[in-house]
Amino acid sequence: MSIVHVLLTGGIGSRLWPLSRKTSPKQYLNLFDGKSLFELTINRNKEIADKIIIVGNKDNSHLSQKAMELCNLPYTNIIESTPRNTAAAIAFAAFSVNPDSILIITPSDHLISGMPSYQEAMNEGIKKAEQGFIVTFGIKPTRPETGYGYIEHEDDFVKSFREKPNKDTAEDFIEKGNFLWNSGMFCFKASVFLEELKFYEKELYIKAYDAWKNSKNGFLDENLSLEIPSISVDYAVMERSKKIRVVSTSFEWSDLGSFESLYEYFVTNGYSKDENGNIVIGTDIFTGFVGLENTILVHTKDALLVVQKEKSQDVKKIYNVLDKMQSKLLD
Repeated sequence: MSIVHVLLTGGIGSRLWPLSRKTSPKQYLNLFDGKSLFELTINRNKEIADKIIIVGNKDNSHLSQKAMELCNLPYTNIIESTPRNTAAAIAFAAFSVNPDSILIITPSDHLISGMPSYQEAMNEGIKKAEQGFIVTFGIKPTRPETGYGYIEHEDDFVKSFREKPNKDTAEDFIEKGNFLWNSGMFCFKASVFLEELKFYEKELYIKAYDAWKNSKNGFLDENLSLEIPSISVDYAVMERSKKIRVVSTSFEWSDLGSFESLYEYFVTNGYSKDENGNIVIGTDIFTGFVGLENTILVHTKDALLVVQKEKSQDVKKIYNVLDKMQSKLLD
């Protein structure tokens, strides 16, 4: 039995602008003791899986290649000519392996600590996958977070998936005690996933297979790819299949999706802050904060961002404005 780590490298990290850009998304930034989230993810799974598949787009494949050279591990590269969301990305990986192979699907931009707990969770997921289940990994919530999706469960049965809630709903989820954060990590046999995808999204399955079988050296044809419906794996399979099981995990996890989560990581690991909890990222220039608390100043060569930690989800609004302006500040 082969266990394959499938690393999904799409995503821009818009809530971490101006650090994260289209040409250098957050998963490739060397912010963590000289390593990137991409490298940390590869190293975390190399003892569990015996093969690696990287699924990314043509704009970041060179960054993945550079990161894999640092990891010094062999891998299979699947390069999307145009992003078609996670259901298709996972299907490409599933088409490329033996049907009995077990796939561990992870994003490339999450931060996880506690390797023994992580390995225990993955091993439990693999066992369930061997039994024909599609496994999702849920994180025990530590706060009423509005930036994550949730999984309602009873033991390992998934009762429902919930979208990102407002604060009152998130607090209600925490109080009920049977909700987990949705980590976006999965484990299943390639054949089981493809059977479910074909059942629930037949057109996507057919179009994705057509693009895959006509790929050349891992590059997917653009015209055929554009015909693939752009659907998330959550909607295509996870929220509809009757074969879903959840593993409730105990490792520390963050999707590093905002400056608040980056702040918490930095401060926990001894990053310098002033007496009011203000921090500076990206410059050694003396910076004084007057009348401000828990504020983050981010400095790059062409942009400055000042954001209150609790409002860091709103950074995406700035990104969206710049995107509409077709600003080079996003490149």
